[in-house]
Amino acid sequence: MAKIKKSSSAQASLKMGLSDERIPKLFGILLILVAVYLGVAFFSYLFTWKVDQDRVLRFSWKLLLNDGPTVDNWLGRLGAFLSNFWMYFLFGVPSFGVVYLLWRAGLNFLRRQPISKLINPFVTVMLAMMGGAVLLEFLFGSFTNFPLGGAVGAYLVSHLTRVLGAFGVILLLLTLVAIYLVFEVRIDFNGTPEQIKNDVINHFSGRFRGGKIGAPTKYGTGANNTSGSGGDGEVPALAPSFTDPEPATAPLRPSSAKAAILRPGGDDDFEIEGPATLGDQGIEQLAGKQMEMPMDAVGDLTLVGTDPLATGVDNLILADGDTGINTDLAVTAQNQNHTEPYDPTLDLPNFTPPHVGLLLERETGSAEVDRSELEANKDQIIETLLNYKIEITKIRATIGPTVTLYEIVPAPGVRISKIKNLEDDIALSLAALGIRIIAPIPGRGTIGIEVPNKNPQMVSMREVLESEKFQNAKMDLPLALGKTIKNEVLIADLAKMPHLLVAGATGQGKSVGINSIIMSLLYKKHPSQVKLVMIDPKKVELFPYAKLESHFLAFLPGQTEPITTETTKVIHVLNSLCIEMDQRYDLLKKASARNIKEYNEKFVARRLNPEKGHKFLPFIVLIIDEFADLIMTAGKEVEMPIARLAQLSRAVGIHLVIATQRPSVNIITGVIKANFPARIAYKVTAKVDSRTILDGGGADQLIGRGDMLLSNAGDIVRLQGAFVDTPEVEEVINFIGKQRGYVEPYLLPEYNTDEEMAGSGSLSYADLDDNFEDAARLIISQQHGSTSMIQRRLKLGYNRAGRIMDQMEQLGLVGPAQGSKPREVLVYDENELTRFIDDLRNRG
Repeated sequence: MAKIKKSSSAQASLKMGLSDERIPKLFGILLILVAVYLGVAFFSYLFTWKVDQDRVLRFSWKLLLNDGPTVDNWLGRLGAFLSNFWMYFLFGVPSFGVVYLLWRAGLNFLRRQPISKLINPFVTVMLAMMGGAVLLEFLFGSFTNFPLGGAVGAYLVSHLTRVLGAFGVILLLLTLVAIYLVFEVRIDFNGTPEQIKNDVINHFSGRFRGGKIGAPTKYGTGANNTSGSGGDGEVPALAPSFTDPEPATAPLRPSSAKAAILRPGGDDDFEIEGPATLGDQGIEQLAGKQMEMPMDAVGDLTLVGTDPLATGVDNLILADGDTGINTDLAVTAQNQNHTEPYDPTLDLPNFTPPHVGLLLERETGSAEVDRSELEANKDQIIETLLNYKIEITKIRATIGPTVTLYEIVPAPGVRISKIKNLEDDIALSLAALGIRIIAPIPGRGTIGIEVPNKNPQMVSMREVLESEKFQNAKMDLPLALGKTIKNEVLIADLAKMPHLLVAGATGQGKSVGINSIIMSLLYKKHPSQVKLVMIDPKKVELFPYAKLESHFLAFLPGQTEPITTETTKVIHVLNSLCIEMDQRYDLLKKASARNIKEYNEKFVARRLNPEKGHKFLPFIVLIIDEFADLIMTAGKEVEMPIARLAQLSRAVGIHLVIATQRPSVNIITGVIKANFPARIAYKVTAKVDSRTILDGGGADQLIGRGDMLLSNAGDIVRLQGAFVDTPEVEEVINFIGKQRGYVEPYLLPEYNTDEEMAGSGSLSYADLDDNFEDAARLIISQQHGSTSMIQRRLKLGYNRAGRIMDQMEQLGLVGPAQGSKPREVLVYDENELTRFIDDLRNRG
């Protein structure tokens, strides 16, 4: 008996343990954590797969040890391995369905719901993953090296294509979609096309909102309203729902579609204004039009009768003014009609440019100078000139934000050079720093004497951007630089400069000037219209702009940081820009256009065929923050591509902004100066530096803190630069960075400086990859020059497969890259390949 009691006690204890509600909740939390972990790993894989793939494919248990390989995946080596396993070897992008299943299972365990509820979602998601893998691989597999459909999608597409043919695969996919619509969406094909479309839209919108999965086919007339006041939160439904009995949300039917307004009436209270009654006609009009809300808010609804019943629910207006209509399809539909001009901004139709409220409204001070100060300076200038027996007939003052310009008209017979030589004497008499004499002022017939104000005025970036001149600027690349000596905002067009050299001593405002240039472009241009290539050897000036990589930045494929800082990468970027320039010139030649403006006008007017390689060309602005460091470390390797870009890139929309704090002749060489007619000089310490920048003096007499000289086409203008602080810049960057950007950033052409890429003459057998022969035989046997095929068949990473393809190009086995098309195979017989490799081996 005792033994039986002990056994019963053990069984009871086990039963209590299994029925403990904490166990499934703990299991649910673990599943949710696994789902989040895989979701982050999968998402990181989208950006790091090129770098991690070679390392993860050589998997060993070192992956879990401290001395294992280094990967770029956000969740480390395990995240890289799991994401590569699901994405590369299984389903590709549809692998995110696994994350959904784990998340759904975790929620089921937390809510203590039966596991049987997961059977239907599991079957649906698995079929959707397989179908999605096939669809993505079939439609886009040949256009990208990324495993969109994974190995499963690639294998199924390859097998089905051989069995059914390409058109047969299309028919199969359409058939599967029709079967899904019949069995899952439960479409009634007896309805009108409009009703069928509404059923499909409601089904998928219900899924995304987490509502009912099924879509009804027949609608009642209100006879089955049975809920009453039981307090269970149910709302009378106009149609049954299917396949998912879980009451997460309930459909809320406004009694009229004409002017039903949903607005919050409290924490959980909502009020609907509209007709108080709903007849059979209204029910028919509401067919397929549902608005859903959480069950816990339904019990507090009140109906307020207003107008008689009118039209359908298409005019449903939400409290925030949103009509509830998806405008994405409308935008797409507009583009279907090719008679409309092409609009490049439709790729990001909801992009909102930053507003000036992100910038501080600073106390700039008064631009007025005391009358006594003006009179004292005038008298002092006249007295100093008279001491040297120089008479003047007229003097007048123009007040600027930081300096005042005194224009004098000398008496007849006075030599200008005599006044010019008195610069230091006038500065001494006025006890002022930064006296500058302009003799004569071009086009004025007067001599100018610039005297700094005792109370200089700050020019804020917000003030300049709010100016009417900037708001109405019709320039291609407007730059808001600051205010002139006449207190007028100066807006320059970088596209007409066409390149800009910025130089000055440390701490005189160069970095602020570069930020103001970038801010001008961010405020004025759409991401589709301009791209920025940023090079920052100091690594600390331009790094905040990395958040704009999906909007405004352009960089090399596989580049981990969008802001280039390493000298070797800088050489790659500059040479890549040269390749981009050459490619753009080829497009201009095909389009019979002389410059980028003519080319884009033709493309917008749909006079150029995208299938022939034509595309809308954004302006590209290259910004180098510290040019001197690059010249010191790389020399000619940097100077030559810069010179080539400066000479040729203007017509194709590539413009350079180069800044340096060492304006010496070995940094700013004659080749560079000849191609940079536009220059900005901040304060420098010596006249020789001023002459190096401006080919004349003046920069050594500036007062600093944004005081600068702009030389453009021979004219020199003194400006007070617009001031923008780092927190303001970060506010603007965060505002743009939080918006939806492009799926893929703007990538520059690939450039490789490896010695083995120098030419076939320098490529020996020892330089070839270990898998070169296998890859070459594969390419020749298939007569299909595809990097992705090498990658999949030989299980190599993207970078390694690309290097093998480059080696085959250098040896003349395949032709050059042709965009998304496979390369041309130049060898047709494996015996010829064998002889070629044997010859290369003997030479090596």
